[in-house]
Amino acid sequence: MMGNNREFICLSYDLIGNGEGLYASKLHVDPDKKPSPEENHLNGKSFIRFESITFRRPKESAEKKNEMQQKTGLVEAIIVEVKDREKIGGSYLHSAAICCTPDLSKEGSCNVGEVIIHQDPNYPYNPQRIQTFFEGKTEETTMVLQTVEINHTGMYYLYFMFCDPELMGTTISGRTVWRNPEGYLPGKMAPLMTYFGLMSLAYLGLGLVWFLWSVQYWKDIIQLQYHITAVIGLGMCEMALWYFEYANFNATGNRPMGITLWAVTFTAVKKTVSRLLLLVVSMGYGVVRPTLGGVIFKVLLLGLTYFVFSEALGLVENLGNIDDLTGKARLFLVLPVSLLDACFIIWIFSALSQTLEKLQIRRSMAKFALYRKFTNSLAISVLLSIAWVGYELYFNAADPLSELWQRAWIIPAFWNLLAFVLLVVICSLWAPSNNPTRYAYSEETGDELEEEGISLTSSSVLLAGESANKQLERKERRASNADLFRLGEEVEEDKRE
Repeated sequence: MMGNNREFICLSYDLIGNGEGLYASKLHVDPDKKPSPEENHLNGKSFIRFESITFRRPKESAEKKNEMQQKTGLVEAIIVEVKDREKIGGSYLHSAAICCTPDLSKEGSCNVGEVIIHQDPNYPYNPQRIQTFFEGKTEETTMVLQTVEINHTGMYYLYFMFCDPELMGTTISGRTVWRNPEGYLPGKMAPLMTYFGLMSLAYLGLGLVWFLWSVQYWKDIIQLQYHITAVIGLGMCEMALWYFEYANFNATGNRPMGITLWAVTFTAVKKTVSRLLLLVVSMGYGVVRPTLGGVIFKVLLLGLTYFVFSEALGLVENLGNIDDLTGKARLFLVLPVSLLDACFIIWIFSALSQTLEKLQIRRSMAKFALYRKFTNSLAISVLLSIAWVGYELYFNAADPLSELWQRAWIIPAFWNLLAFVLLVVICSLWAPSNNPTRYAYSEETGDELEEEGISLTSSSVLLAGESANKQLERKERRASNADLFRLGEEVEEDKRE
């Protein structure tokens, strides 16, 4: 990952500059050689490079120093693997015994004014320290361009630390470059690039099967199947955009603003349209009701609100620095989206219950069986979602220092996979066929969800018509019987004569 130009204010004796999972280097990096642009893109190198790091101390602190003195302040950059954090200071990084005191210096274990690091003879370069000194009364000093090779796979943290209380308020600006052997993607994000590539192919395969299905029965396509086509297309574009965004990030070290913005927008649109599709299907649209009626405005309002909050969360998460979003800030942004998801779930299952009840009353067994399968699939997906949320909470609580960073990519990947599987289920249930009326809405079967007296009126008219016909038939029968009786009387009179 390539860090951006950033400025920090040191309000304590240590400041975290960055933290990311890195894989071990496959090629040797010469720390004293300034790499060319071509060498930066060679695969196999894993390193952390400091570029244009500038420290600026308070003016009051600089004026207290002797101008002839060479070293008047020390700031140390400490690179530590998370499993070796106890090697810094005392038993923990933030313990009181971080800095070397005169008494500890007499034991020969450290130098006064430096951060205490307990070096392992077998791994003398972990943790690593890079020292930068202020000279005389200067207020600024620049860190020497340096590259630190990573030879062990692990979660690494970068700290800027000082032990001189007069440096309190020192600001740090500049950029650090973090690179894995295969590119600039952070270690916990790198597997997602391959994952998005595979998901793009999966959506492409689903789209191809759905297209061939639709072409085969293009005369019998119903309205609902057009909505399914739109969701497949959005999913295909979403996965492809995320793949290209990650590939560009991996190659250059910078996130392309344009591609990222489009990827976030397509994700928000697809999530919104997918939820709306589940909702209208649950309401029986295209199956037991021809339109949504007045409820369409409530559906669109919920969808628009969800899109706005989902888009805002995606932009904040992906357009800022990777480590800028704290846990509390993310919780504040995720909360509205979670509440809206809960609204969708409650409304969907409520609509499904009403649809199933009406289908059972009308004895539409084929449609009832269809919706039973859809309800079961949706219930399983909700249970899996709840279980996965619990696992995600446990994962984050049990791993506060991201020691399990190599498995972190599975958390977001699950949600995309679940959405794809649910879409496949809907495609199989509402697949195009040569008999669309089997599951589509038809007026002959009396499928109106909200009759509002229409069925009653039509039935009354029908009964009145049938009654009038019966009365007419009775009159005709009586007339014919009377005619026959008269004819019989005339025949008898003729015989008598």
